[in-house]
Amino acid sequence: MRFTPSKLNAFMFFKLPSAYWSGVRVKNINPETCSVTVKHRWFNQNPFNSMYFAVQAMAAEFTTGALVMYQIKESGANISMLVANNKSSFTKKATGRITFTCVQGNQIKETIQKAIHTKEGQTIWLTSIGVNEKGEQVSEMQFEWTIKTRG
Repeated sequence: MRFTPSKLNAFMFFKLPSAYWSGVRVKNINPETCSVTVKHRWFNQNPFNSMYFAVQAMAAEFTTGALVMYQIKESGANISMLVANNKSSFTKKATGRITFTCVQGNQIKETIQKAIHTKEGQTIWLTSIGVNEKGEQVSEMQFEWTIKTRG
């Protein structure tokens, strides 16, 4: 699969339907960065009239996971990936359109190369920052990914 926003959104529809129906959409992906947006709507709100934390987590995780998948494909190696831990911090009500961005593609590439070279599993903490339409940070999510060569 080529890594384009439309291909990733189609992937999401079939493999992560709860994220897709919640409104999570990939807007940009390149070797270093992935951005995903999600708009606060009735369907994804919490009782406090802001975006439910789990919807934010789905969007944030997708920015990190898409970059890991991208770099695994670029490496050409047979590698497994899995989230081991996550941490979240919420600083403002998430209303309107929220954009989550991860900018750690180069660190992911280095971690994958280390896993290939050492034949040992590696872990990496990746951060996705969520900002509203005014550019104000609403949340920060961190995901610890485990990366291991297969075979």
